[in-house]
Amino acid sequence: MTEPVPPASTEVDVIVIGGGPAGLSAALNLGRARASVVVVDAGRPRNAATLRSHGFLTRDGIPPLELRKLARAELAAYPNVRVLDRTVVTALLEKDGDDGLRFIAALKGRGAGTPPAVAARSVLVATGLRETLPDIPSLRAFYGMSIFSCAACDAWELQDRPLALIGETPDLATRARLLARWTDRLTVFTHGSDAVDTVEEAELAASGIVVERGAIDDLEGDRGAVSAVRLTDGTRVEIDGGFVRPQWHPALDFLSGIELERDRFGNLVTDRSGRTSLHGVYAAGDAASPGPQQLIVAAGQGARAAVVLVHDLVGVRTAH
Repeated sequence: MTEPVPPASTEVDVIVIGGGPAGLSAALNLGRARASVVVVDAGRPRNAATLRSHGFLTRDGIPPLELRKLARAELAAYPNVRVLDRTVVTALLEKDGDDGLRFIAALKGRGAGTPPAVAARSVLVATGLRETLPDIPSLRAFYGMSIFSCAACDAWELQDRPLALIGETPDLATRARLLARWTDRLTVFTHGSDAVDTVEEAELAASGIVVERGAIDDLEGDRGAVSAVRLTDGTRVEIDGGFVRPQWHPALDFLSGIELERDRFGNLVTDRSGRTSLHGVYAAGDAASPGPQQLIVAAGQGARAAVVLVHDLVGVRTAH
């Protein structure tokens, strides 16, 4: 059942839902186009545990929270852009009327001055993903410090070391072959699942990749530095770091009141410019991708969607 939406006390050209790299990049470009913008940021980034982010040109190795801080400082130069901290959209509905305000978003905020609702001509969804890690007691203690989820982001720092890949999803063997670019000492742990079939195991073995099928009892290590994987049968496999394959879920519950096309993973289907199946609604970053992307990719998608959104607002046809 859709939550009732209160009358809007704030009206803008665009509401950006999500304050990560995609949403902040979109807001910057929208602000520079003189659009009035409200950014709704829950303040719970998926990469909060990550100490360093990599692959972002001119910012390689920057802490993710520092990147967000720099982006916020840049947005502060644009009086037409407002960021609502610690605020979530509880419902988004299409709005009746001929005033050009096509959508209304109900808000719930922990900060002072959050309006009960915002009306907007367009919406850009950049809420990213939620993730569920395998059920291993100490995994969170190492996640973001010596256990990571993105090879492109973090494998360089772990190259040529004995590494683990932990997961329970059907793409585990594919990820193992990718990680073999950075190390020839890789052990895949399926945590008691059938994530790797016998054909895949033989292919991995031919490349020197070991598959351990036993359930994991826990990880060993100290102060965020993992040192071993301990199986329930007592087997210990020493490692110097590793990767985990989380289960990812799009954070889109607030969209239950409108019809938008989804892919088989539950992400929003968009064209190459970020337009969804509903006119006036756009998506960028992980909300519109089949799995997490690097920060610089999400930021680029946000910038592109913002440019196209502005063109659409004024009725300019482009080749995008």
